[in-house]
Amino acid sequence: MPISYCAQQPVLVQINISEAGAGQTKKDFIAKMAIASKEAGETRYWLRLIKEAKIVESPVNSYLEDTEELIKILTKIVKTSQLKT
Repeated sequence: MPISYCAQQPVLVQINISEAGAGQTKKDFIAKMAIASKEAGETRYWLRLIKEAKIVESPVNSYLEDTEELIKILTKIVKTSQLKT
């Protein structure tokens, strides 16, 4: 069920970002942000499949652009945080 799974992905990303903010250590923060980035990557994968298969008539390109931007932000946060440890 890629569509239902894809609909859950943004929630999983948000949960990990929220948990990262509540992390007790820098290592915990980095780990949660890395998980959020991976979840966003999975979202991108499913959105690409949905787009290519033309499963739904929706602004998939817009969602893909937003997801790409989120991945860039999360990746930068993880890399910057790793350099500061």
